[in-house]
Amino acid sequence: MEKILKDVRFFKLLEEADRDLAATERQDSCRVCGGRLDGADYPRKPRGCPMAWDRRLSFCCSRCRKRRTPASVRFLGPKVYAGVVVTLAAAMLNGPAGRHVSCLSRALGVDRRTLKRWRDWWRAAFVRSAFWKGARGAFARPVAEAVMPLGLVEAFGAADGAAGMVRLLAFLSPVTVGRRGRGLSL
Repeated sequence: MEKILKDVRFFKLLEEADRDLAATERQDSCRVCGGRLDGADYPRKPRGCPMAWDRRLSFCCSRCRKRRTPASVRFLGPKVYAGVVVTLAAAMLNGPAGRHVSCLSRALGVDRRTLKRWRDWWRAAFVRSAFWKGARGAFARPVAEAVMPLGLVEAFGAADGAAGMVRLLAFLSPVTVGRRGRGLSL
């Protein structure tokens, strides 16, 4: 899992997937007034990735100016760290190697309290979310909620490589905008 966090090709793949999600979203018109969607990207400074992702793709209606931000595989809502970092770091806290929090904290440059907060968010807020309650039935075998997000990492085969991780992040992408663009707070 750690290898994927240093793979620039993987992060470029996520960038491309976000562009595809944005292109699909832009084909629609404004949900409020039916106006044309214009580019209205906004600045981001996510931590934990080897690339400079300085823009979150977003749109604004040409008539009513209502913002519309598409789902993302790069960002997990308004979180400061890249979504893949939040997901994998929290999964590694539950992993079979039994990683110690301080060791993982040093390796990723993330405060121990932040890592614990991420793990707690997955185990509490995420598993209680409407998104998860609606999505968990789609899995052939139940996903272990007590060790989230490790259960999702295993279900998608995300520990085995980039393809599984991209599938997992795509599955989570609706969480990145939430209802009315607010997402699940961490």
